[in-house]
Amino acid sequence: MEERVRPCRQRALAILALAILSVSPWVGWWPLLFLIPSAAFFATADHFLTRVARPELVMFAAWIGSELTIAGAVSLAGAGRVVALCWLAIPVITLSSRFSTRGVVAGVSIASALVLAVGFGIGAHTVLQSPELVIAPLALVLCVAVLSTPLMHSDIQHRSDAVIDQLTGMLNRKALSARTHELAQQSQVTGEPVGVIVADLDRFKRVNDTHGHATGDMVLKEVAYLLRKQLRAFDLAYRLGGEEFLILVPGSDLEQTAELAERLREAIAADPLGEGLEVTMSLGVGASGRDERFDYAAVFAEADAALYRAKRNGRNRVCVASKLDHAADAVLSLHQLEPAVDFPQPQPM
Repeated sequence: MEERVRPCRQRALAILALAILSVSPWVGWWPLLFLIPSAAFFATADHFLTRVARPELVMFAAWIGSELTIAGAVSLAGAGRVVALCWLAIPVITLSSRFSTRGVVAGVSIASALVLAVGFGIGAHTVLQSPELVIAPLALVLCVAVLSTPLMHSDIQHRSDAVIDQLTGMLNRKALSARTHELAQQSQVTGEPVGVIVADLDRFKRVNDTHGHATGDMVLKEVAYLLRKQLRAFDLAYRLGGEEFLILVPGSDLEQTAELAERLREAIAADPLGEGLEVTMSLGVGASGRDERFDYAAVFAEADAALYRAKRNGRNRVCVASKLDHAADAVLSLHQLEPAVDFPQPQPM
């Protein structure tokens, strides 16, 4: 979000600078007392943003600095400029784009406290005679926060809806595209491999046809839950559509990714899903090599081909993509990755 806000903030500062220059013959140059330091606060925060563990605290500190600078400038201007406290509402506009509801409440509280402190501190008699000088800035600060927060939350919800599969709560194809691009860049720097698992529920159409789509949806949600239970915090699971899933496993080579795939297969096969349903899953595994850039399209094609081999070989199993210098149909050893009971005949997909 800061990447989006930064150019807007720079344009806003430029607009304010032009406004100050245009009215300086009447009001003087005192507004520059807050404009220049405020720009400096945020420039400093931008410099440290990627270098600290809690960047939001750095940005909030810069935000507080800008509010204190505005309040200080109004104080120096004297009681005749109390109405300028309305300028404290400008930074409030950006609160909900950066911080949680707790941060918004904290920011609004700070801005409101500054309005009262400066208003009564430099011109208590004037404020008591004309209370609108303080009430107007307070109302503006509160209204800006009240209006901007739900709008920002709505935007966040819409962006979340765009990348989240509403049935299973998993990420969808749109989110996958951005993540694979990030992993390609990371792998180029770190040299770490990236594993890909493509998984498909076996004979899922039969579940829908026999038990209905409501039961089918229940199965998909339960499978998504079981998959996520087996994953690390930085492994990401996606629903590609229908009954097909994909898992990205950063930092895992082919063998490690295959071991995870087997755990996933066992978790699905071992969990009865109600109504006498015994659901199984076939999985294909691929991975990029160490010290090479992650090519998602190539690794996905290998994993997808391995998935089709798992389907042809009887389902409910894990197959691993072969490397270019190995036989075309390399499959993991029966010891680790074949189910205890094999299917004697290949089944149609």
